[in-house]
Amino acid sequence: MRRLTRKWNQFTAKILDLPQDVVQDLPRITMIGNVQLYVENHRGVLHFSSENLKLELTKGTLEVFGKDLVIRAILSEEVFIEGWIDNVKYVP
Repeated sequence: MRRLTRKWNQFTAKILDLPQDVVQDLPRITMIGNVQLYVENHRGVLHFSSENLKLELTKGTLEVFGKDLVIRAILSEEVFIEGWIDNVKYVP
């Protein structure tokens, strides 16, 4: 059933010319250098410190490691982080 739903979503996205991240509820991650990170479509902050951020995603988690991390803006499905970003890790 999941496979059929996924195929239907992909077909609909192609017909309507919609981005895959919107149709499949995938995170959109934009990183500028190693100092800014913008994540859309997250499901909540699981952990935050100046050296680690862990976000819940629809399918898995996203971990950000660095130094002097600061959340500059946070909305229900968007988060904007600044600091020295060393590593970004997706865990399915």
